[in-house]
Amino acid sequence: MSEVTAVPIRPIARGSVLRLWLGLLLVVLVAVGLAWFGTSALQVSTTASGLRYQVVREGTGDPIVPADLVALDLKLRLNGPGGELIQDTATSGQPFVTSTQGSFPGFAEGLQLMRQGGTYRLWVPPRLGYGGHVPPGAPFGPNDTLFFEIHVQQIARGMAAMQSMMAPPGGAGAPPEGAAPPQGASPHGRESGASPAPTSNIR
Repeated sequence: MSEVTAVPIRPIARGSVLRLWLGLLLVVLVAVGLAWFGTSALQVSTTASGLRYQVVREGTGDPIVPADLVALDLKLRLNGPGGELIQDTATSGQPFVTSTQGSFPGFAEGLQLMRQGGTYRLWVPPRLGYGGHVPPGAPFGPNDTLFFEIHVQQIARGMAAMQSMMAPPGGAGAPPEGAAPPQGASPHGRESGASPAPTSNIR
């Protein structure tokens, strides 16, 4: 018959147990914080007007205001992220220059949520876009949601008035086929009187 030798187990000090529980609590809190941050960064919000937007990366400084002129890297798709790509400033190599004054309501509202250097997504429903007044030859229809991926390259504070002064007499008219929808005819069927300004105005 074998003899079992008992090995004395030293009791865990009360302070060690407390440190163990505090360590576990810290790990849980860090995990919850990371999960919340990841979820909030991908959250899609909806404004009172029905515009949906997502902050992919927040910019710095004050938001864009109607007096500002902005240079944007912009992709435009139909109806969502997987929709048909109908405009991409990377193709032309030139930023899209505009202001809230030269934009339809949904795009103008979205711009005013943005800051310098930020990256954003906009889902503009038809009633906040061109609605029933789609410009002739436009690559989208009256019931299409316009989905924008936008990086705010630069903001020229107070330069929107300069853009208006540089517009050709009689207004810009409707954009040609493939042109960015934020310019030209408004959802109310009238011309905006603004045209894209030269990028040299953005300094």
